[in-house]
Amino acid sequence: MAVGVPEHEVFAAADAVLARGERPTVERVRLELGRGSPARVGGLLDQWWARLAERLNGETRLPTLPGEVSQAFVAVWQQAIHLAQGVVEQSVAEQRQVLDTERERMAVAEDQARQDMAKARQQVVEATAGRQAAELRLADLELLLSQRQTQIDDLQQQRESLVHERHEAQQHNQGLQQELQALRLKAEQERVAQETYVRGVEDRAHREVDHAREQSKAMTVQLKDAGRQVEQSLRRQESLQTELSQAQQRAAAQVARAETLEQQLNHMRQLSETKRKPRVRKSPTLRDPKA
Repeated sequence: MAVGVPEHEVFAAADAVLARGERPTVERVRLELGRGSPARVGGLLDQWWARLAERLNGETRLPTLPGEVSQAFVAVWQQAIHLAQGVVEQSVAEQRQVLDTERERMAVAEDQARQDMAKARQQVVEATAGRQAAELRLADLELLLSQRQTQIDDLQQQRESLVHERHEAQQHNQGLQQELQALRLKAEQERVAQETYVRGVEDRAHREVDHAREQSKAMTVQLKDAGRQVEQSLRRQESLQTELSQAQQRAAAQVARAETLEQQLNHMRQLSETKRKPRVRKSPTLRDPKA
């Protein structure tokens, strides 16, 4: 409805409503017009009632009539004016009540709009704070992810170093085993040679008893030297056996450490993959696995 509805249209609509025998009200006049805001129609309707009283007062100026007829007509006309004024006052009161109701409704609507605006501003502040917290959380997660990736790289380097050390330990172990086998073979050969030598000596001793008695001291010295050599070979063999056992223990320790590091590496990869996945609910506080 346009605010500037013409005045004469409102007055004409009020006259039409009154002509039907109905009291002109804001709603009836608006219905008659088919448009018009309540405030605009109500204000013009107040003017119409005021002009109606003037129009009714103007109609009291009657032509010359017989005295009794004129008095009766004036009395009837004054009573009609009085009734019209009562209707006008009642309509004005109703219009004022409508306007007051409209003002109250507008005040309530304005208050609700202010509350909605304040709530919207609070929601914007909360959303901004939530966004900032999410950005800070994302930065923390990215930093933690970078730290975890660095830890993974370090663990991979340690694993490669341990694998290299294990390989070297295995090669050293193989070398010790080969050296031990060579010493065993040498000791066996020396033992066989010694036994052969002893048997030859015994044979010669039986054949040359007399000669053996003369050279018994020399032979005893030779036997003692041979015994020392055999004892030294056996001691060397025991030392190599001990060193081999220690090398095997170190190799086993290196293997166990490499397996432990590999398990830690797999665990870190699983944690890293879990952190990269988006979550809806609030994630718990992350901790550094080195802590």
